[in-house]
Amino acid sequence: MPPEHLNKIFDPFYTTKDALKGTGLGLAVSYGIIKKHGGDIKVSSEIGTGTTFTVRLPLHG
Repeated sequence: MPPEHLNKIFDPFYTTKDALKGTGLGLAVSYGIIKKHGGDIKVSSEIGTGTTFTVRLPLHG
């Protein structure tokens, strides 16, 4: 994933797909759910290698 996309991927309606092939809501909704549960999500990417999402959620018990 190109670096210029990384700071926008959690924004609602942000997509790099063609029209009618995505709403750009998936990562925004995921981000909201994770934050609502007290967690965090980070992304790192290297072109030609891949993209990694790290999700951290607190333990409750």
